[in-house]
Amino acid sequence: MAERSFKKEVQQLKIGAGEEFRGEGILAITKALLESGVGYVGGYQGAPISHLMDVLADAQEILGELGVRYEANATEASAAAMLAASVHYPIRGAVAFKSTVGTNVASDALANLASGGVTGGALVIVGEDYGEGSSIMQERSHAFAMKSQIWLLDPRPNLPSLVKAVQDGFELSEASNTPVMLEVRIRACHVHGVFTAKDNKAPPLTVRDALKNPQRKTDRIVLPPAAFTHEQEKVKTRWPAAVNFIRDHKLNEMFGPKTGKTGIILQGGMYNTVIRALQRLGLANVHGDSAIPLYVLNVTYPLIDSEFLEFCEGKESVLLVEEGQPNYIEQAFGAMLYKARHKVSLSGKDYLPPAGEYTGAVMVDGITNFLRDADPAMLPARHRAPNKPVEDKTFDDLVKTVPARPPGFCTGCPERPIFAAMKLVEQETGPHQIAADIGCHLFSIMPPFEIGGTTMGFGLGPASNGAFDGGGDKRAISIIGDGGFWHNGLTSSIGNAVYNKSDNVIMIVDNYYSAATGGQDILSSRADNPTKSTQHPIADALKGVGVKWVRQIDRTYDVTKVRDTLKEALTTTETGPKVIVASSECMLNKQRRERPIQAKAIGDGKRVVKPRFGVDEDVCTGDHACMRLSGCPSLGMKSLEDPLRDDPVASIDESCVGCGNCGEVADAAVLCPSFYRADIVHNSGRFERAMARFSQRIIGALQNRRAKNRLTFGEAA
Repeated sequence: MAERSFKKEVQQLKIGAGEEFRGEGILAITKALLESGVGYVGGYQGAPISHLMDVLADAQEILGELGVRYEANATEASAAAMLAASVHYPIRGAVAFKSTVGTNVASDALANLASGGVTGGALVIVGEDYGEGSSIMQERSHAFAMKSQIWLLDPRPNLPSLVKAVQDGFELSEASNTPVMLEVRIRACHVHGVFTAKDNKAPPLTVRDALKNPQRKTDRIVLPPAAFTHEQEKVKTRWPAAVNFIRDHKLNEMFGPKTGKTGIILQGGMYNTVIRALQRLGLANVHGDSAIPLYVLNVTYPLIDSEFLEFCEGKESVLLVEEGQPNYIEQAFGAMLYKARHKVSLSGKDYLPPAGEYTGAVMVDGITNFLRDADPAMLPARHRAPNKPVEDKTFDDLVKTVPARPPGFCTGCPERPIFAAMKLVEQETGPHQIAADIGCHLFSIMPPFEIGGTTMGFGLGPASNGAFDGGGDKRAISIIGDGGFWHNGLTSSIGNAVYNKSDNVIMIVDNYYSAATGGQDILSSRADNPTKSTQHPIADALKGVGVKWVRQIDRTYDVTKVRDTLKEALTTTETGPKVIVASSECMLNKQRRERPIQAKAIGDGKRVVKPRFGVDEDVCTGDHACMRLSGCPSLGMKSLEDPLRDDPVASIDESCVGCGNCGEVADAAVLCPSFYRADIVHNSGRFERAMARFSQRIIGALQNRRAKNRLTFGEAA
């Protein structure tokens, strides 16, 4: 199951011309695809684009009615390869995945696609994950677009602009026979707004129709001498066609006055932040009307020389707002000015940070400093000639006041006990070389576990230990999730280990979903998915590629079993890769699935039992092994009023989901008896309530007797 359902929202995709569409950015993009007559769509989940894949999955019925093929791809490479359908056939296709890391995985297919060119419009929607909200390395998609000559759109983050960018992207792709990359930033994905809809269009040629009349042109295949011809086509034909289309259809936009001493050039995706900064400076109103000329690059590659030079005409200085590094656009514009012998002064990274996210505060400071030097008359007096340094102290520096919040596992996460078991093994055998992978389990590198030293890519955990043959005193351990396993790991990691007779240990964390990207189903998911084939055991796949030593653990909360199985893998005399499949359902998805069912059952008057765990304060010694080896957010410490008890005891708060991991891990570590389980019964029967009242009386009596015999300290007379 996905993180959330869009079953209700996707009904809006059916509205026709002239009707008002309201919703989130990802819904608007989906609607734009249907209005553009797309023939097929695909992709792979990953922030911030995961929700787009969820929308497409929930909209399969609507897509099918239009004759649109939808495929949830196994990897980003699989998604990009789908666009091959647009090489020979005039069919519009779109795929979506996370930028940078997703683009890296898809690079082989995208490079071949860009070389041969396309006939039908090919749109690659990438969720640009740059900045403070990112979960990956800080890179941009720009370099890849330039490397393979794929046109790059970066539209303003509002619904009308996003819809127009999709439609423009298809037309630009067809006009230049080149795939187009649509860069959708985090805020664009989740922005809410309104636009006027058009009618959905069935593709003029469906993929089913294309199969009836197969097409092939050998000059589109990337083989010599065609490969050398493609390079010439890119420069002599496709590039000029793209430039002409972008200029003639005014894909880039200009706002503000026509003339001025200064101007600002900005990526389309930065428009809202720039306008907000200008508003703070009194240089734009609430409607976005700017007092400074703005040149908005909704297309950041290719750049249009004539547009840029026209914008610079009559100006003394211009500021380029280009988030991230290297400064590709600034370098290109600088070369244009040099060749044109233009006198305008181009600024960018000299006023704005060379790297990092351009937040509102950063933008205000950068524009202020630029205008103070280039056109001080534009600034309000308090910024132009302050009596004292202008300091906005409305809010304190959060870095100094709010403690760091590193990523961590959810309450009840079934992966916690796996790493607790690994820590227990480490206490006995010493540290091991451990390689991590992409996914929730990567949080194991943080306290309290501090496991894993490298992560090299999705599904590459075991492969990154390939340099260690396991022939020394200790075997290397690698961790990989079920999502990474099916994405790339089965061949690149497991197959590689089998082929090379690796003697290392591989731990596969199987939580039934691609959990880190939103809980999408995968091949080994236990759910009955009506549109996809699931319930394919990982253990069977392992045996199919030649793994001889496989251990299946069906309940990861059994810390003792996980620990003993790992010790067996590290000490067995059997050669070849040792693979442990540790399976338990992702608790977050389990709660999403079960809570509505339980709530309905309680509302219907049915008996429902919910387990809760607690700590006996009188028994707890304050050892806190439960926390050291668990780290569950529901576990905390509580100080007692007892003067003979100096150390705080463990405590479990209301967020507990009843997984029992804290007790299990404490038991495995120190045989802790302080944890207890209590079953909360909703809609209990008459006999059950009577027994509960009887038990409470007996317990109350025993507690009172004990209290009478307890030594207490009263106030001094």
